[in-house]
Amino acid sequence: MTRDQNFSALQQYGGVKGLSDLLETNLDKGFVEDNDELSKRRNAFGSNTYPKQKGRSFLRFLWEAWQDLTLIILVIAALASLALGIKTEGLKEGWYDGGSISFAVLLVIFVTATSDYRQSLQFQNLNEEKRNIHLEVIRGGRRDKVSIYDVVVGDVVPLKIGDQVPADGILITGHSLAIDESSMTGESKIVSWLDFFSDFVHKDKKTPFLMSGCKVADGAGTMLVTGVGINTEWGLLMASISEDTGEETPLQVRLNGVATFIGIVGLAVALSVLTILLARFFTGNSRNPDGTVQFFRRKTSIGETVDGVIKIITAAVTIVVVAVPEGLPLAVTLTLAYSMKKMMADKALVRRLSACETMGSATTICSDKTGTLTLNQMTVVEAYVGRKKIDPPEDGSQLHAMVSSLLDEGIAQNTTGSVFSSKDGGGIEVSGSPTEKAILYWGVQLGMKFDVVRSESIILHASPFNSTKKRGGVALRGRSNLKVHIHWKGAAEIILASCTGYLDTNGCLQSIDEDKVFFKEAIENMAARSLRCVAIAYRTCEIDKVPTEEDQLAQWALPEDDLVLLTIVGIKVYILIQIHYFHTVFSTIV
Repeated sequence: MTRDQNFSALQQYGGVKGLSDLLETNLDKGFVEDNDELSKRRNAFGSNTYPKQKGRSFLRFLWEAWQDLTLIILVIAALASLALGIKTEGLKEGWYDGGSISFAVLLVIFVTATSDYRQSLQFQNLNEEKRNIHLEVIRGGRRDKVSIYDVVVGDVVPLKIGDQVPADGILITGHSLAIDESSMTGESKIVSWLDFFSDFVHKDKKTPFLMSGCKVADGAGTMLVTGVGINTEWGLLMASISEDTGEETPLQVRLNGVATFIGIVGLAVALSVLTILLARFFTGNSRNPDGTVQFFRRKTSIGETVDGVIKIITAAVTIVVVAVPEGLPLAVTLTLAYSMKKMMADKALVRRLSACETMGSATTICSDKTGTLTLNQMTVVEAYVGRKKIDPPEDGSQLHAMVSSLLDEGIAQNTTGSVFSSKDGGGIEVSGSPTEKAILYWGVQLGMKFDVVRSESIILHASPFNSTKKRGGVALRGRSNLKVHIHWKGAAEIILASCTGYLDTNGCLQSIDEDKVFFKEAIENMAARSLRCVAIAYRTCEIDKVPTEEDQLAQWALPEDDLVLLTIVGIKVYILIQIHYFHTVFSTIV
């Protein structure tokens, strides 16, 4: 159904809700996870893996190493030298030169094949690690991080910007969701769902089917997995291709070219020398060390003639052997393989052998701070509500009930993260991006009841956070009244610019005009201490100004003006111990 994009079949099942009932999955909480349930689903629908083509065997690498033109020239030279040596000096001593060349050639072939084979195995392992993406799934009301290989039919999977669609499925909800299907269709067009709810699937002009392997270009949503592994187009495609390309690095290509060129030149010189020496020999211009002519027509015996020709051929073969640099490409291959091994020992993931060569030319490294230099863990360490600094920031007793209620609503609803009880029942766990986790945990410390807050209002429309806008918003309608609140969260300086007022700790609305300088200084002060500043604000909206038609609601742009500032928080990013050490050493040296 999903592979064929069969919308009629989906309607026959009763839409997304009917299909989820058949799969015994709750669209909000997923199915209850246990080993028996997972095994049952894998046995019924398959696992999210696909058969992989076998890599090349060691014998194949031996054969490919033997195909090198340089080595072919050396093999011919070795056979000629062996034959000539045995002819002139006998078997006991005549095999030395030819045997030595043969041994060197065999050694080069074996070492090259071994190195390439090990590199191929390493590439397969690295590629497997690259494909082993970890993502969140909702099971039993919890958000658990699992391997993409552990996703099963019936899983509810949250999607956000940058995620890969892990399996074939059907969209449950989506807010400004944009899917890049170029990896499957070859077309660069982005497929978008502005606002999508499974309740309205029969009205939507777009089919709700998602294909495995596609990328989330924008927005957020959730999907119900309906097909995994080889039962998807992506699985069939990946099972039919092999990524073991045997690609050479640029330096290897150039050196192989140089070695081949030198070999051809050496062979040409050897043939020229052979031709000239044979011509001189048979025309009587070659002489022995004692000055006698080596060849007289019809006077020199056949044996002496053969011996003279053999000496000339031996000289030509010697030129070939000396001229051909058989160890040059091998030396580079071994050096790069050694570099890769050392880098992996330092926990550096080398996906491409050429990267070792490229890094040798690097003079400046630009590193992502959040993902590379930090632990990717954040905590709210400073908070302002109105002009008052909440100290400690988790002390909710300093806040008016109305301020706490609005903060809880903005934190719990304007997020793609979640709060749930741990499996052992010993506490709470928080999921989401590091920034969202920090804010959600701060909300819990203030006394926020995540599930209760989310159940008290309905999301009408959402504008998910992205790095371009640096903010995200959501429109909510209370279940017990018709009040509509629009909450915004994002970079503090951007949110502050849209605010016309703020709530103080007593819940009183104040004009922000005279106090904007105070808030800007607070933001600058926190930023100077390397804190990430995030602001949360809201505004009310008349219910009659909210579009009622689905298409109009999807196109509705959330109002961003006349916001009321609720809080500005400073989030600490924890740096790796190694970076602290480096900074200390560097400071000492300077």
